[in-house]
Amino acid sequence: MALLNMRNVRVAYSSTPLLDNINLQIERGERVCLLGRNGTGKSTLMKLIQGDIQPDSGEVLLQKGARIARLMQEVPEGMSGTIAQVVAQGLNPADDAAFTATAQNTATIDADNTESGQHKVNTVLSRLKLDPQADFETLSGGMKRRVLLAQALVDEPDVLLLDEPTNHLDIDSITWLEEFLLRYVKTLLFVTHDRAFLRKLATRIVEIDRGQLSSWECDYETYLQRKQVMLDAQVKQWEVFDKKLAEEEAWIRRGVKARTTRNERRVRALQRLREERRARREQVGSVRLQTQNVERSGSLVVEAKQVGYRYDEQPIIKDFSTIIMRGDKVGIIGPNGAGKTTLLRLLLGKLAPQEGTIRLGTRLQIAYFDQLREQLDEDRTVQENISGGNDTVTINGTARHIIGYLQDFLFTPERARSPVRVLSGGERNRVLLARLFTQPFNLLVMDEPTNDLDAETLDLLEELLVEFKGTLLLVSHDRAFLNNVVTSTLVFEGEGQVNEYVGGYDDWLRVRKSNAPQAEAKAPKPKTPAKNEQPTAPDRPRKLSFKERRELETLPQLIEKLEAEQQQLYAAMADPEIYKQGNDAPAQAQARLAALEGELTTAYERWQELEELTSPPVPLSDTERGCQRTADGF
Repeated sequence: MALLNMRNVRVAYSSTPLLDNINLQIERGERVCLLGRNGTGKSTLMKLIQGDIQPDSGEVLLQKGARIARLMQEVPEGMSGTIAQVVAQGLNPADDAAFTATAQNTATIDADNTESGQHKVNTVLSRLKLDPQADFETLSGGMKRRVLLAQALVDEPDVLLLDEPTNHLDIDSITWLEEFLLRYVKTLLFVTHDRAFLRKLATRIVEIDRGQLSSWECDYETYLQRKQVMLDAQVKQWEVFDKKLAEEEAWIRRGVKARTTRNERRVRALQRLREERRARREQVGSVRLQTQNVERSGSLVVEAKQVGYRYDEQPIIKDFSTIIMRGDKVGIIGPNGAGKTTLLRLLLGKLAPQEGTIRLGTRLQIAYFDQLREQLDEDRTVQENISGGNDTVTINGTARHIIGYLQDFLFTPERARSPVRVLSGGERNRVLLARLFTQPFNLLVMDEPTNDLDAETLDLLEELLVEFKGTLLLVSHDRAFLNNVVTSTLVFEGEGQVNEYVGGYDDWLRVRKSNAPQAEAKAPKPKTPAKNEQPTAPDRPRKLSFKERRELETLPQLIEKLEAEQQQLYAAMADPEIYKQGNDAPAQAQARLAALEGELTTAYERWQELEELTSPPVPLSDTERGCQRTADGF
């Protein structure tokens, strides 16, 4: 028997069922990713599995003794206490009673009772590297999510339900979570917008579409291809059906000549065709995204020189320099709390640097997408948040009715008149996008725009940003989104260091990995001299061979040529036109840039080596020799 079995389950909140007689089986050891557009019923399905709601019809069956736990999408309000106390809330009542007696000493495991609640709490705290005595209310959003994950895992559930588990986590936390789930969680049903997370974990994909479930036992790329083939076949099938219906409607409008048995059967067949057409649930249209026409900014957008900023003597950014040109699409990567928002405020001129200078370009029109959604008034309706109470919005010089405009973002008239506080996370992000694109801008700043958006809307947003002619500053922990959109990345790498790399997340990762062994190889290895060894005289310069002299003469020209090619590629990568030439053009440019880095490094090292051959090293003084001997341990 399957671990979980849903049979003919139906849930309806209106005349159109949200889940229409669906069937689902999950076997032990499966990791199932649940996909579907915002509002299609993913969270409802999870609530059914957990038993929070009951189906209108059908049944949800669990294997006898199987336990379910769920990590919800948002951190509940009002949760307080130490981490150990919050985690213990996930225990069943028997274990919770055993835990309460020793709650003040959570670091000690009861060796005589390994099944006690205390032991379970300590085990999961150790695995997730959590301090049991830390105050939950003082934690960052990412750490709170980790504590809630521990709460879901503490009772050792047979099935773990995760609803957008990567929301508000930085990249390091997401990669940690991936490895943790692969190692410790056997059976998993999860909803995510993070395609890299999906690719890493899912053994099967289940999609909710128009009230029905479909299962795809393949990877994500294959699922996309097969789904498109299925949709194309469905469109062709419907075209044939609609053509036949139109022919029958035309026949009956001409009038039935006689009440023969054949004609009566044809009329009944037409009635069945009409009923089938009315029952058809067509796919909901896609979000339509469009930026407004606006005057181009100057070529220079932002120039930063040796910028530094501190909080309470703690360096957030130090000695940071960059030049951002029109058309650049810059990703910003770093752990939560590293200073990404501070960097954005500095680059936009909202915060004055304590060291260095920031220069902004001309004719800048800035639009800002806020991950905390603070721009939205939760007590006002969707349309009031977009239009400020007006009936129309102006898009590219043309007035549009607010309801029609919001339908581009998949809001029905009823939903458009609903207060923002009742919307799901994905719907709120669509409101922010709708609000954003009513503004003209040539510099777009987006802080975590991908949270809660469905995969299809993400794809459309990616396409729009790639084709965007202006400049983009993007803070994101979505690795696939960064790879597909940005042309360069600014990465926080500790102690206020912000380094710039060409390409997206994978390009930065590749450069970081390739630099690690080089740095290790170049690191000087201390040499311990023999006990009575005397300092050797400096090497005398030797005469270069003819070949070496020619090489030394040509190296400056070679380096100059390589650097010129490098600058040309940087400029090309900043031009959105390169992304319209096909998928190979950006990849080839990035590969050539990576190769140029290696060629330039080799050329500079060879130049230095030949120069040193012609000049003797400066001999150490007696004092310096004494210092050297002391450093070497004498």
